[in-house]
Amino acid sequence: MSPSSADHGGNHRCPREEEINGFGNDHAEMSPPSTASSMTLPSKEREKLRRILIASAKGFSIGAGIKGGLALFAILARLTRKKPPRKGIAVTNSEAILAALKETLRYGLFLGTFAGTFVSTDEVIGALAGHRRTARWRALVAGAVAGSSMLLTGLEDQHTSLAIYILMRAAVLASRCGIKSKRFGKFCKPLTWKHGDIFLMCLSSSQILSAYILKQDSLPASYKFFLNKHGGKDLVILQGVKDIASGKPFTNLDAIEKYYKTMGVNVKLNPNMNVPCSIVHGNQSCGGHILSFLVQAYKRALPVYLPVYLIPALIVHRKGLVKRPCTILAKGLIGTARSSLFLSVYCASAWMWTCFLFRLLRRCNVPMVAMGTFPTGLALAIEKKSRRIEISLYCLARAIESFFTCVADAGYLPQSRRIKRADVVVFSLSTAIIMHCYAEEREVFRSKYLNVLDWVFGVPPPPCETPRCKVG
Repeated sequence: MSPSSADHGGNHRCPREEEINGFGNDHAEMSPPSTASSMTLPSKEREKLRRILIASAKGFSIGAGIKGGLALFAILARLTRKKPPRKGIAVTNSEAILAALKETLRYGLFLGTFAGTFVSTDEVIGALAGHRRTARWRALVAGAVAGSSMLLTGLEDQHTSLAIYILMRAAVLASRCGIKSKRFGKFCKPLTWKHGDIFLMCLSSSQILSAYILKQDSLPASYKFFLNKHGGKDLVILQGVKDIASGKPFTNLDAIEKYYKTMGVNVKLNPNMNVPCSIVHGNQSCGGHILSFLVQAYKRALPVYLPVYLIPALIVHRKGLVKRPCTILAKGLIGTARSSLFLSVYCASAWMWTCFLFRLLRRCNVPMVAMGTFPTGLALAIEKKSRRIEISLYCLARAIESFFTCVADAGYLPQSRRIKRADVVVFSLSTAIIMHCYAEEREVFRSKYLNVLDWVFGVPPPPCETPRCKVG
């Protein structure tokens, strides 16, 4: 990518080799620079520095904006919560606000450094080896180098889920490139399956929701908190379901009865029960429970998706907000309502399908929990088509991590030497692929992502500035 491309956007022309490299052509060191070129050198250097600083600032604004927006809604929900915090979670509001500010700063620095490092590496390689000569691989190397900025999110914190998710995104882009390819197109044909995203969601749901009930330690802490909130069930209820599914004697029936009593419901649980419906929803019928749960789940989902739609609208559609604010805001509110419906139906259907299967077969065990949570992923059909693959890949990344954690804890994986920060290695590999596709295969990106990348890094040079261009 050339420094000038960030400023001129789509107004492309085929410049001379001297303009592309900024220091004359690739063999400029063989001849002394002219007086004119010596005079223009400082301005070109200033332009490169400006590109680096602008990319860093924009990257910081995205990282801090997204993390800060999510943190703000979480704090507002905390401040308006009427229930007292559970025992053992004695975090004051001031501590929560301070932690949110730290996380916001961390992720702002992470994306700001990523953008700055990518542009810096891109410019250094171009200056040393020539922009045209390195066009095919420069973004690949710069993306790999920039991936190490993940360390700014915490030197000791593993971000395996994030790294796997970005790897999934890179795999999608690589597969789209493969589909276009004459050589690899036939091998990538299965990836064009129309409802593949829903199948992936069903597959991911089977692992994630099974882990939510049976082995929460296999899930990332933040995701576990998310599931416990939107799963809508107290931990004592989940423990009761876990006991009956694992075939173990009940350990907390009294605690479950006491929990329901605090909710104003008197429940007497049978220690010889075969299905856990009375544990899950007390004296309610399965159908009545699903309907009441769906309403409560929708109320919990709305605050989740407001920042998801509002913040990108402020960043991606910042110009359109001035010209047609009502249209863009209405679109965001409709998207929020639709996505909230997806999440609430997803959570409600998880209990619906498991209740249905347990009552149908009159038993509950681990395989049936996995089977009952598989069709939960069908709720993804509610979402807009362009968002389905994003959500399914996000969940697939967490499902993969949870699955291998469960397998390792069960002793089926041999202990081997671990790379201390494998997440950084995977993330760097993924960002190398993504940034290479951005520079060389722009058509494989969705327009909304391309707009964000162009805003941060500047529009890459047109084809006439790459090695594919025939220089006359």
